Amino acid sequence: MVVSRDWPEVSVLECILSSLQVGVTVHSEPQQALTQLQRTKVDAVIVDSDLPGASQFLRDLRRHPRYPQDTPVVMMGRPASNRQMTETGALFSFDKPISVEQAVKQLSAARNLLMDGRLRYHRAGLDVRVSIRPPAGNNDRVEGDLINLSQGGLQIHSDLPLDVHRPFKISFALPGMDGEVKSQGEAVWHDSVGNVGVRFVKMPRRTQNELKLWLARQYFAG
Repeated sequence: MVVSRDWPEVSVLECILSSLQVGVTVHSEPQQALTQLQRTKVDAVIVDSDLPGASQFLRDLRRHPRYPQDTPVVMMGRPASNRQMTETGALFSFDKPISVEQAVKQLSAARNLLMDGRLRYHRAGLDVRVSIRPPAGNNDRVEGDLINLSQGGLQIHSDLPLDVHRPFKISFALPGMDGEVKSQGEAVWHDSVGNVGVRFVKMPRRTQNELKLWLARQYFAG
């Protein structure tokens, strides 16, 4: 979302964002932008600091219940001080008139941050078997089905009882990935029909990197 009424600069900005494959919605009134945020989730907000009401808009934005605090905010206009960046919650800024080189650098960084967040929370739907083992000293094993998977955890289903009150070892194989994914996990939620949400709590660094790469491939292939 771009909040500005400096139309020549907005046109330049739209061209830059289009080249970065980022869709753009433009609002010339801060209040209209806040109203839109009540109905639609946006991935980032670019605010023209020269727009009347921009400072209040940024303060309202930080308190807005529908706006995630880790969503990138970019300021454009007069040079922003470190204090202004802190007060507004902006992570990036560039001056007007827009320098294409400067804007591309800042907006590419914001896009990368956005993409990292998308990949972190992206869940891939799967149909593979999962092995769940209790802590060391107990060789009992429970088999289940993997429903979906993200960098941080997975959802499984098992018709057999699973102790959700203790950490457990979990392993599974992914299509096209060498070896098994092995990690310690803990249940963060469960229901009465055998579905369990699991968070990874201890996974080897190499496995983490391989899992991130595998998920990224699924994301872009979809």
